[in-house]
Amino acid sequence: MGNKIMSMMKKESKDGSKSKRMNRSQRKLLADEEMLHRRALSMAIHQTQLSQRFDGSMSRRVGSTSTRKQQRTLSDPFSNGAKQVPDFSLEGLTVKKFVLVHGEGFGAWCWYKIVASLEESGLSPITVDLTGSGFNMTDTNTVSTLEEYSKPLIEYLENLPEEEKVILVGHSTGGASISYALERFPEKISKAIFVCATMVSDGQRPFDVFSEELGSAERFMKESQFLIYGSGKDEPPTGFMFEKQHMKGLYFNQSPNKDIALAMMSMRPVPLGPMMEKVTLTAERYGKGRRFYIQTLDDLALSPDVQEKLVRENSPEGVYKIKGSDHSPFFSKPQSLHKILLEIAQIP
Repeated sequence: MGNKIMSMMKKESKDGSKSKRMNRSQRKLLADEEMLHRRALSMAIHQTQLSQRFDGSMSRRVGSTSTRKQQRTLSDPFSNGAKQVPDFSLEGLTVKKFVLVHGEGFGAWCWYKIVASLEESGLSPITVDLTGSGFNMTDTNTVSTLEEYSKPLIEYLENLPEEEKVILVGHSTGGASISYALERFPEKISKAIFVCATMVSDGQRPFDVFSEELGSAERFMKESQFLIYGSGKDEPPTGFMFEKQHMKGLYFNQSPNKDIALAMMSMRPVPLGPMMEKVTLTAERYGKGRRFYIQTLDDLALSPDVQEKLVRENSPEGVYKIKGSDHSPFFSKPQSLHKILLEIAQIP
């Protein structure tokens, strides 16, 4: 009996030590995430100061806005805030570099949680600021084509070493940019992942995907109160930007407050030209790419029904769903998004 009690005491002692180690590990991960957030917030403040010269361009607004699929659904199980990385092995993984492409108004800053988790998994995440976005201080009013808007991404792919491939991840209208890149460089892109994104068809405009929420492109160009007239009110609009309350409701209805605060300081006007441009995609190039789609099921900017329609019309190789995610899963459900990215990376 004495030996049994001693054995139980030793087991409890070991369990207690393990629990303490786990708590220390969780605290460290939380501290790391907080440090990353503060760094991103500091960068956002600096960016806001740099971009103040563009505020005047936002002052004139008019009108008012009245093949085979693999499907997975995930909710984010790590609600206590501690990071838990799913089982993952780099063994046999030939492509380890992820290029993360933000959507309209966002910048590379929005991926800070995903960058940290991918790095912890031993992968190499790269972020880009598209033209006029994030720290790219080009005046958005001067960006009139998808080619101009996507130039930082295209230049990065052009400079990749021969034979090196990457996994592209595009969020929201960043889907148009990665589609454009897939048409240009199909040989350099291992997989293209569309995160609640504009996976457009040949001849379709990125804006068309949002027509259910924003109305037709023609009506939006005539009536929207969010339009920006950077070349003067007598000239066609050059961009748009939602008011903060609209952005919170559309993009961040499930996101943490600290991430909403970061976004409110960092979002920039959206160049209108790239959104209204009809994208040319060919079966010989874009059509040969491996495409995957991640749906967000509590999305108010691009509704689940619209995302389902995109999947039906464009037939990606795999479809994944995140429960409880708004239009910004890198904020609202980062662990679920991370897990799906790892799972897609491992598909042969």
